[in-house]
Amino acid sequence: MATLAKGGRTNTLGFFIRLLGNIPFLFIGYRLYGVEAMGRFAAAFVVIEIFALVCALGEKRGLAQRLTDGIEDDRIRPANLVFDGMLASFAFAILACALLLAFPVIIFPNGTGSQFDMWMIAAIPAFALTEILLAAQAYRYDIATTVRARAIVEPWTRSICVGAFFFIPAIKDGGLALAFLASIYGGLLTALWAFLRTYGLPSGWRPRPRYLGKMSARALPLVGADVIERGTRLLDVFLLGQSTSAAAVGIYFFAKEVVSVPQKLKSSFEPILSPVITKNLKSGNMGAIAAQVRQVGFWIIALQAGIALALAIPGEAVMGLGGPAIVGGTGALALLLAAEVVASMAVVSESVLVYIARKRNLMISIGIITLQAVLTLGLIMLADTYGMSEGFKAAGAALALFIALGISSLIKALLLKSLLKAPVSNWRWTLVWATAPAVVVGFLATQLPEWAELIVGIPAILATYFFVIWKRGFGPEDRILFKKSQNQGDSTAPTP
Repeated sequence: MATLAKGGRTNTLGFFIRLLGNIPFLFIGYRLYGVEAMGRFAAAFVVIEIFALVCALGEKRGLAQRLTDGIEDDRIRPANLVFDGMLASFAFAILACALLLAFPVIIFPNGTGSQFDMWMIAAIPAFALTEILLAAQAYRYDIATTVRARAIVEPWTRSICVGAFFFIPAIKDGGLALAFLASIYGGLLTALWAFLRTYGLPSGWRPRPRYLGKMSARALPLVGADVIERGTRLLDVFLLGQSTSAAAVGIYFFAKEVVSVPQKLKSSFEPILSPVITKNLKSGNMGAIAAQVRQVGFWIIALQAGIALALAIPGEAVMGLGGPAIVGGTGALALLLAAEVVASMAVVSESVLVYIARKRNLMISIGIITLQAVLTLGLIMLADTYGMSEGFKAAGAALALFIALGISSLIKALLLKSLLKAPVSNWRWTLVWATAPAVVVGFLATQLPEWAELIVGIPAILATYFFVIWKRGFGPEDRILFKKSQNQGDSTAPTP
């Protein structure tokens, strides 16, 4: 638990730093480049991320299992196993780039805004390789590298470059695409530097096509789980891009970026949870796994609920940061925040199901994402039929996500409970006790001017919520999350 708490604490801090780095990018992007340009960027971004996750071959979680199995064989160097994954991933990434170059309508359904936009495709190999390198570092309990790459280097590089490129006439129109590309490769170099210091270069390594083929085939359930889990957060943007205007996508993307803070809290524990789960599975300690799922699940939902309240109640002021044109997406923002809270149980359950019930988990995920797609398209068509605004179309996509994630959490939690033969629920009634006074404080904050809602209201809502949850909801075992480990000298993984 102390290891999980330390890893989650480090990663959670990193996502708050990432938020601070993303705010300038959103502000500059929407104010200087406009809602439609940001909409085209968002449509391309989600396609790139989905393709990159496919090309990563499930190594975000599968690598932990391969490294755990490899410890038993002294002849296998961990760096060699990582390079196997990287080579296979790079080969798939090249094929993905070729496909998108041949059919650019997939990535730019509303057309490109400049000659530099197509360069965004080059981010796919870097994105996929970074995922693998960070998974390797997480296996050694090094979450700090993930924070540096994803929370500092990438967002701040993107924010600085998008402003600087706007004032260079030759590349002004391609500022969004080039800033994105610079940030992804900056993250790759950061992860690679840490990996080489930790693992070193491979020794006696050579490509093994037959082994790589088998490894890729075995990874298919993990690939499906990763893509579908992340795809549920990207499908709505993709379908909006294919079915509506770039302006609607731009409005929705701003709300999605704000929601990325509570959303990323779920994945804060994922890198450190995977190696812990694989080790307990190896020893058959199912009771410990159930306890870890309950504990981590409560940490996530408790943190998410507080942040969701702080961002949803003054929602108009938050959306107003991107300009008056996107304030109509406030309803979508509230629904997206609620969706992330109900999704917490599904994500934690899936962290175990991908190892003990891969095929069943995959089938459930396929069913959920299909349901989301049908609901999203149906609600968009309904909004079109009644001539509703772009904001209503965005809210429809958010509502579809909320329903799909809620059903996913229920089904996956019940399946995991039956497999572990132990309760796994993360719900506690103390969440209600903490929410009630926070809502009252939030309502009072909305009576203030917009700038005061943001500067005074958000901290007041957070302070009220976390004070009550700390006093009424957190027991001694919960407070490990906020305490430094007593045994920090032994925070590294066993040496293979």
